[in-house]
Amino acid sequence: MSAPAFAVRPASSRQLAGTGTLVRFALRRDRVMIPVWVGVNALMVLSMPNTLKGLYGTPAERADLVGRMAANSSLRAMVGPVFGDSLGALTAWRTGVYAGALAAVVGLLVVVRHTRDEEESGRQELVASGMVGRRASLTAALLAAAVANGVLALLVTAGLAGQGAAGALAFGLGIAGVGMVFATTAAIVAQLTESARLARGLTAAALGAAFVLRAAGDSATDDGSSPLTWASPLGWLTNLRAFTGERWWVLGLLAGAALVQGAVAYALAGRRDLGMSFLPSRPGPAAGRLGGAGALAWRLQRGGVLGWSVGFLLAGLVYGGMAEGAADLVGDNEGAREVFRRMGGQSGLTDAFLAAMTGILGLVAALYVVASVLRLHGEETSGRAEPVLAGAVGRLRWAAGHLVVAFGGTVLLMLLAGAGLALGHGEGAGSLLAACLVQVPAVWVIGGVAVLLYGLAPGAATGAWGVAGAVLLIGWVGPALDVPRAVLDLSPFGHLPKLPGGEMAWPPVLLLTALAAALVAAGLAGLRRRDMTA
Repeated sequence: MSAPAFAVRPASSRQLAGTGTLVRFALRRDRVMIPVWVGVNALMVLSMPNTLKGLYGTPAERADLVGRMAANSSLRAMVGPVFGDSLGALTAWRTGVYAGALAAVVGLLVVVRHTRDEEESGRQELVASGMVGRRASLTAALLAAAVANGVLALLVTAGLAGQGAAGALAFGLGIAGVGMVFATTAAIVAQLTESARLARGLTAAALGAAFVLRAAGDSATDDGSSPLTWASPLGWLTNLRAFTGERWWVLGLLAGAALVQGAVAYALAGRRDLGMSFLPSRPGPAAGRLGGAGALAWRLQRGGVLGWSVGFLLAGLVYGGMAEGAADLVGDNEGAREVFRRMGGQSGLTDAFLAAMTGILGLVAALYVVASVLRLHGEETSGRAEPVLAGAVGRLRWAAGHLVVAFGGTVLLMLLAGAGLALGHGEGAGSLLAACLVQVPAVWVIGGVAVLLYGLAPGAATGAWGVAGAVLLIGWVGPALDVPRAVLDLSPFGHLPKLPGGEMAWPPVLLLTALAAALVAAGLAGLRRRDMTA
């Protein structure tokens, strides 16, 4: 009698059993998040050639821009050095760092969600009890990230092919390569840490460190040759030099880093028990020291608040220091000045630039508030909310603790951003703080949408990321494309007064605040009435 099939199947094959099913399941779960974020990233890149053509229509204007950027270290720190004056080269310069960073964010979110999140919630234990290999979940997570980055690479390559097929292919593969480097970084961190929250935080910190290293290196040199630039995967994307004599071997660096990190993640995954980690959390004190649901929420979210706070303060410092250099960016180009006016109001160029930067910081703060609100969803699905609610803690009190951190944290972030802008710019502290705080009601509206989705339809709660991504796209790309006002008004940020430099308008601020309060109230009412799913 022949041996059973499983007895002769290679060990590597058994460890990957069920991978295809898990990949399909992962893509189905992320059917909203991945398309939205890939679409936002692709549209940001693909809209840039026409924008640049409208702003710098002649070779002389583009050559003048390149010369001014080479002499401006603060702008190089933000967007990197520019290596050519073609529309393709300027597109790669203007969007490369941020497209790579967005691809990295999607990669880390997908991988952590389908590895450590699944283990933390207990679902992975159920899956592993079936005909599923030991490394199938990690493989499926990395393949889902690869699908997202592969689609992004295809869109960028096809959309920019008119600027040069070789450059478009190199740029698309470079962005996808950065995304996979940080996806495999997240895969390693997910093996080391015991919580998904910490895994996301540490991987995001690695991305932030990569940005800082690249910024420091590009600020010091105008040709990307600094060792600090080469120490960052984002710097590798810059040094790929798409559309300006592509350095194809740089793609080998990205592929090699992803493969090596993936191998490390696989080795670690094979040496730990399900649900465990190499860096377990320290046990707490024998006697509890938390005073209530609010204290627990702060304890769970304080690391994230601290990380976002440092980021906003540093971003404010950088943007404030760039304000006087805004004139170098636009020169005498009236089209570029008009873009800043659409983003920042009809005031002077410096005020318009600062107003535009506060708007961008507000858009980024919307990502924080969504992440913080959805911590409620994570606590519920992981089963940690159940023992809390089993005591003398009501649902509304439990939710209120997290919402105070989410909505109050928004105010803190914008205050720190305003302080950073004032310190970097060296003047106008009061007006800059006011300009940052006026963004808060719009951020709260996005947070209110997240509360509404979580309270009424928890299965669709992650759709709040799609809302935040759409608002980010409208605010970031809309003014450059001169989209109709009706489209800009779809975003709550489109109704805010343009400060500093513009007139303060209280009615839209108050209406947005009231709308946010109504959304939160409706979401909490739904939470109070629906069944809790552990």
